[in-house]
This record gives sequence, structure tokens and C-alpha cells, in this order.
Amino acid sequence: MLQDVIRKTLRLLGYTIQYGCIAHCAFEYIGGIVVCSGPSMEPTIQNSDIVFSENLSLQFYNIQKGDIIIAKNPSDPKSNICKRVIGLEGDKVCTSSPSDFLKTHSYVPKGHVWLEGDNLRNSTDSRCYGPVPYGLIKGRICLKLWPPTDFGFLRASPNSHRIWND
Repeated sequence: MLQDVIRKTLRLLGYTIQYGCIAHCAFEYIGGIVVCSGPSMEPTIQNSDIVFSENLSLQFYNIQKGDIIIAKNPSDPKSNICKRVIGLEGDKVCTSSPSDFLKTHSYVPKGHVWLEGDNLRNSTDSRCYGPVPYGLIKGRICLKLWPPTDFGFLRASPNSHRIWND
């Protein structure tokens, strides 16, 4: 009887480890569910919206201008940010605020991206902390899951005039 209990316990432990490994690989390499907080991506993503972030684009170096990504915060590596890619390496980007009279421009260095929130007046982004290393990107948001009335693929940037296609 004791052997039977030990055998069943070990079998359960084995299944738990197997499924744990499968779940880890799925979340690490395929994607996961993210709850977004803060006003920086309004109106595209509202505070407390739930989205799906896929990691395959990152694995295949397929991040493009206009994509919304999740990245480690360059100012605080313990937190994540949700921003839109405005420029890739070598792109010319506007580095000034929308309210600035004189516009300044810069080029995104190799291995970096330029990120901005859709809510330009209420976003801490690359205009504050500069270009973000590609290595800090964790995934690309492709689908809004919650609220159900907004379920579906994400819409284009309300600031598309800031995304230059040279």
C-alpha cells in the first residue's frame, strides 16, 4: 500500500514537471497574456486592458515600425513598458514633444528602436530615455482580449504622421 502511494505521488510529480516545462516554453517562446496599465497608449490600449503578446516576431527579428511591443523599462528594469515602435535602427525620428515649436531630429543607432506611447502628452518614452536596445524587447502585442467589446487586432497609431517611411 505504501509503495502504491509513493508510485502515484511520483507519477503526479512527473506529470506536474512535464506540464510545467511545457507551460514555461509556451510563455517564453510563443507568448502570453499581459495586463496593460497606465494612460500612455490611450486610445489604442486603455488602462487595465488585457492583451496577447507574442514572442515569435522577436525570435525571428521581425519587429516593424508601427508594432506595439512590451519591453523592459530602460529606467527601471524591474518593470515593463508597452509602447509603439516609431523607428528602427538607422531611421530618422522626431525627438521633440508635439508641443515644441522647434522640432529636433535624430537617427536611431544600430541595435536600438525608438518607442513612443500613442498618448504623446502623457507618455514617458524614447523622447525621455532615448533609443531602447533591441535586447530589452520582450514581445509584440497582436491582439486585445479584454474588454470583449474591443476584442480583436489592434488598430493603427493615431500618431501615424510620426512614423516616417523613408
